[in-house]
Amino acid sequence: MRQSELFVRTAREDPKDEESLNAKLLIRAGYVHKVMAGVYAFLPLGLRVFKKVEDIIRRKMVRMGGNEVLLSALQPKADWDKTGRWDEFDVLFKFTSHYSGNDYVLGPTHEEELTPLMRQHLFSYRDLPAYVFQFQNKFRDEKRAKSGLLRGREFFMKDFYSFHATEDELDSYYDSMKDAYVEIFEEVGIGDRTYLTLASGGTFAKYSHEFQTLTEAGEDIIHICDSCHAAVNEEVLESGSACPLCGKKDLHAEKAIEVGNIFKLRDRFSAPFDLNFKDENGEVKKVMMGCYGIGINRLIGAVVEASHDARGIIWPEGIAPFKFHLIESKKGEAEKIYEDLVKDGFDVLYDDRDVGLGEKFADADLMGIPWRLVVSPRTEGRIEVKKRNEEKAELFDYEDIRKF
Repeated sequence: MRQSELFVRTAREDPKDEESLNAKLLIRAGYVHKVMAGVYAFLPLGLRVFKKVEDIIRRKMVRMGGNEVLLSALQPKADWDKTGRWDEFDVLFKFTSHYSGNDYVLGPTHEEELTPLMRQHLFSYRDLPAYVFQFQNKFRDEKRAKSGLLRGREFFMKDFYSFHATEDELDSYYDSMKDAYVEIFEEVGIGDRTYLTLASGGTFAKYSHEFQTLTEAGEDIIHICDSCHAAVNEEVLESGSACPLCGKKDLHAEKAIEVGNIFKLRDRFSAPFDLNFKDENGEVKKVMMGCYGIGINRLIGAVVEASHDARGIIWPEGIAPFKFHLIESKKGEAEKIYEDLVKDGFDVLYDDRDVGLGEKFADADLMGIPWRLVVSPRTEGRIEVKKRNEEKAELFDYEDIRKF
């Protein structure tokens, strides 16, 4: 893509109404636009990152047997009354129709919609297990939206739901989903600093699991065991207690951002909606459920918090908007190379703007594309190659770039 045609405008100064680093950098680099507190629109560069994250997650969820759906964001009060969460869930966006007088909620999650839907599909043990997932925007009326993309009032989430005949089947699948999540976070570039963390199960169970990414900007405190590398959220760790896995007290505290969570719902939602099945003996039983979430906005924000320097963002290659940022010192100098790169299938942003080289370099660092390619008279017909997170640049012939 030619940068002169890209719908993006960078800024040298931080936005005045933002405190979080992820929002400052993403806004300055032209990835997102702040609509209001807790609500961000994705611009072309940001949407490319969003889609790459989404594609990584989708591939893993399909491999886990998931059937993708798209449920509605608007949900009736009656279903939330059945689960008791109309009054319990304290961040619901509630409103009344001007025409029908009925009460509705903008979905912060989708158990209340999906569970009754599954009554039309699950009747027998032969119908189980079943797996359904979606990518959907969620709404939560946070008292104080803060931390940029990490805590919003509107955000996108992948939510996956599993349906099982027995708790043993749920437990087995739950463990396999842990492994799938580990692979996702490795592929988006934060696997080396993301920990599977024991957390509170809330109203669903005694414990659940979170995936927490270490960063100084973290909202949570987790305690990591130096002996077995398990992690425990501070909310479930008693003072002076030992590691729940190995029993040792070699724990140290770290700040972290939650980038995913998984819960064993069991019959928390199947019971109020009478989601039942008949087993091999014709006995009616409750369907056991699990849910598995990853917030996409939150994950993108966490990557920026974990991977940046004083000059801007440093995108991991797996989710960067482009692989290469091609820069020329004078207009038209790199035209042929750009055309060849595109023809050879490379994902490249070509800075063909009629601005100074210094401005181009500053924007390239701010945008954080993994590899910078520079063509100028001083490269003498070769291409200067520099990785975004390294200072040293090297000269390559074009054929070497292709191999590289």
